[in-house]
Amino acid sequence: MNAFRLASQMGARAATAQFKSAGLRSAVHNTNLAAAASSSAFNNTSTTTNTTRSISTSFPVAKAPALHELGSVDHAFTDDRVDRIAEPERRAFTYLLLSGVRFAYASTARVLVVKFVSSMSASADVLALASAEFDVGAVAPGKTITVKWRGKPVFIRHRTPQEISVEANVPLSALRDEETDDDRTLKPEWLVVLGICTHLGCVPLSGAGDFNGWFCPCHGSHYDVSGRIRKGPAPLNLEVPPYKFTDETKILIG
Repeated sequence: MNAFRLASQMGARAATAQFKSAGLRSAVHNTNLAAAASSSAFNNTSTTTNTTRSISTSFPVAKAPALHELGSVDHAFTDDRVDRIAEPERRAFTYLLLSGVRFAYASTARVLVVKFVSSMSASADVLALASAEFDVGAVAPGKTITVKWRGKPVFIRHRTPQEISVEANVPLSALRDEETDDDRTLKPEWLVVLGICTHLGCVPLSGAGDFNGWFCPCHGSHYDVSGRIRKGPAPLNLEVPPYKFTDETKILIG
């Protein structure tokens, strides 16, 4: 039994020694292979370097062109360049040309603006309708005539002395739109007002109403002989247009 154990131990030791010997030989073999690969790579690198040096020596690198060699082929910059010292009149001519062109532009713009503004002005026929002159010499006292100005009816009344006295004595507290009779007339005997009701734009009737002036039948507004609202829904007095007397019996409205 002891002899058998001893033989087993001896066999195991021999196998271990053999295995270690085989591993050592394998490691040495791998080391030799790595050294051979490194030597081969170094040889290849040296060969490539030598080849590059040979090519570089055989084909020299081209030089960059000089600055004066980069210009145009036709030398236009040098030939057409203006020498401001040798030719000072060229600069003056250039300035004169630019100034002339700018002046032409400004003149053209001015003409266009003037024409545009002129086109917005009233034409001759419109200006003719802007004012109108009327002869009232034939209008008897206490009568009213209706004329047309700018497409609107205008009442011109020749008032009697009694009517003037009555209207002048009306207190302002009795008026909705407070105005004195003197403020509404240039001459006491003549009253000029627009024939348009201040309520809804109707045309009142002359010589009618509770105050013997004008009456609007649409909604019942009553005006006195001074054209002031005295009764009804109208909020304001009849409008007095701009007018003046050009003669004793001629009125220019507008």
